[in-house]
Amino acid sequence: MTSSYANLFDRAKAAFIDTIIIVAYIYAISELLNLFENVPDYIRMSFLALVILYEPLFVSFYGATMGHGFTKLIVQDIETQKKINFPKALIRFALKVLLGWLSFVIAMGNDKRQTIHDLAVNSVVVVE
Repeated sequence: MTSSYANLFDRAKAAFIDTIIIVAYIYAISELLNLFENVPDYIRMSFLALVILYEPLFVSFYGATMGHGFTKLIVQDIETQKKINFPKALIRFALKVLLGWLSFVIAMGNDKRQTIHDLAVNSVVVVE
């Protein structure tokens, strides 16, 4: 199977889909918690933790977030061509959040279309 590297437009589509999924999740959980009085803070925080860990968990367990899945993209280790592990996925996500769209600027001049957060953990995003 020959894979090609994902372009920025496909990656942006995946990010947009993930954003919609996360917003829908937050709204649904907020509505659910509003049905109860005095919900403990630790329960609210556990739902927030799931939002924060959404991308690292999906990327490390499945090789893709739901947005990646809809756009047929896979995040993989550039050397092994397998899913990246959770610590790498967490570092990748943290850099992605910290750098925002600036991280994607470098992908335009990179033959493998790697962003800064991809380069940091030696990953690449490919089209299935």
